[in-house]
Amino acid sequence: MPELDRTPPYLQVVQELRRRIVDGELSDGDRLPSVRQIAEEWQIAQATAMKALAALRADGLAESVTGVGTVVRSRRNLHRSALDRLERALTTGKIYPDNEYAVIKQPVLTVPPAWVADLFELEEGDQAIKRQRVTFNEDGPVSASTSWFPAEFAELVPALMEPERILGGTPNAIEAGTGRRGVAVEEASAAARANSDIAEDLGIDENSPVHVGRNIFFDVAGGIIEVGESFAPEGRWKVHRKSN
Repeated sequence: MPELDRTPPYLQVVQELRRRIVDGELSDGDRLPSVRQIAEEWQIAQATAMKALAALRADGLAESVTGVGTVVRSRRNLHRSALDRLERALTTGKIYPDNEYAVIKQPVLTVPPAWVADLFELEEGDQAIKRQRVTFNEDGPVSASTSWFPAEFAELVPALMEPERILGGTPNAIEAGTGRRGVAVEEASAAARANSDIAEDLGIDENSPVHVGRNIFFDVAGGIIEVGESFAPEGRWKVHRKSN
């Protein structure tokens, strides 16, 4: 039986089922445990189990299907955090679950926006690697993102300059080429409106509401190895699986 702590029991159930969804143990369309099964597994009241399933439905991660029960609905509503992608890449060599894939645009060396240049402590006119991608699942675009890397990585990690998926994951490629291992992520997020480029990438109308996430990846010495910005359409929940 999963261990319970001082977190309200229904939230512990929600966190565990959400983890299974984020990790891909439960895929879109899979049936979630029934109220009775949850109550027995966690030794909680059925009313508490019902509350947990209701919370997942409210999050847009599940829905009730007549004659079936509560099933996972993650394809349209799940947006993984940068920390989840880092953990997944380091542990499995993959950033995306099996039902998602990325289309990567041609990477370039170019002058980054001021906020990125400030983080990398670049002089005016200095360049960085710009790597853009749009992530898709069976229903269409999930997110559009841009990653920035130090210019010297172009020679140290040549795969960053190719418009292809990096086998083994970007963090592992960076560690192999530079000796710098990504171990932490700082994230910030906000609501915004899609400009014409983002709207085209996501297949939405210009000025539609989007979730914007900015993230900074640090190595063990506290140095910055990647700066990223991502955009997700309205209605997608950003989920982070917290490791114990």
